[in-house]
Amino acid sequence: MAITTEMIKELRTATGAGILDCRKALENAEGSMEKALDFLREKGLATVEKRADRVASEGIVEIYSHGGGRVGVMVEVNCETDFVARSDAFKSLAHELALQIAGMAPLYITDDDIPAEVLEQEKNEALAKAKEEGKPEAILPKIAEGVVRKYKENNVLMRQAYIRDETMTIQDLLNQNVAAMGENVIIRRFARWALGELQKQSEE
Repeated sequence: MAITTEMIKELRTATGAGILDCRKALENAEGSMEKALDFLREKGLATVEKRADRVASEGIVEIYSHGGGRVGVMVEVNCETDFVARSDAFKSLAHELALQIAGMAPLYITDDDIPAEVLEQEKNEALAKAKEEGKPEAILPKIAEGVVRKYKENNVLMRQAYIRDETMTIQDLLNQNVAAMGENVIIRRFARWALGELQKQSEE
């Protein structure tokens, strides 16, 4: 199947990947947009792993106000070079992350940020509730595991579904941008304030 400029443009818009990468992905997928997306996601994960140990000390602090000033977000996103930090793509990513934090109110950046006692409490409450409801003893561990997983999906930024595309997580979005920008990108910390509410500040 012939790879057209329109196909490359569509894939580039969807992923943010470079033109040559998009062409290669489409050729590898024989023109299938879905397979090309999978190809780029896999490539992105490989790129993330290669760049994960690189120092990311440049970046920006994105500040966002939502709902007429009722919600405010500040998020620090780091990259490797000032060149990338000043790019529209990097600024756009930081803005999207601020929107995500404003809308979905995560408490943590990664699973590792969750205190062990918080997970233990979630697990114990799930077990107690399941026992009260008379659930079979054999399935109690599975129930607790499911509750803890759901807690992480709701409260960990990297696990949350991206508000603009629920088929992606924020981790997927970050991986996609690392692949496209060619640099390590780190969400360093964030703070979210809502009028009349207390909100935990999160730091990697």
